[in-house]
Amino acid sequence: MGLMNVLLGNASEVDLNELQKEFADILIDGEILEKAYSIIRDKWVFTNKRLILLNVQGVTGSKREYLSIPYENISHFSIETPGTLDDDCELRIVIKGSAGFLKKEFSRKTDIKSLQKLLASHILGAH
Repeated sequence: MGLMNVLLGNASEVDLNELQKEFADILIDGEILEKAYSIIRDKWVFTNKRLILLNVQGVTGSKREYLSIPYENISHFSIETPGTLDDDCELRIVIKGSAGFLKKEFSRKTDIKSLQKLLASHILGAH
């Protein structure tokens, strides 16, 4: 993860092998990590069953909030690719029954279309 991405608040992709041990205790049988992104200590983790948002809290980082969003609870989403002068791309997710949306900015290097395809395959039931 580049220093500029951290300063700009952009998430960068994380190696799934690094996260396997960290998330092993909360994954159910048959659940597999598919993609993961990190910004400082927080993470957005996409499995074959759900999206997990990890919010690391406190100075020591020992307090952690895991928000699980089953794909069937996502009503719609959008991606925004980077522009000529825009150095990031963006994902917005709307949860059924929620007035707002979740938003995450990613580094320019992120294959945001691949992430869109992953979400579409789960939400549309093609995965």
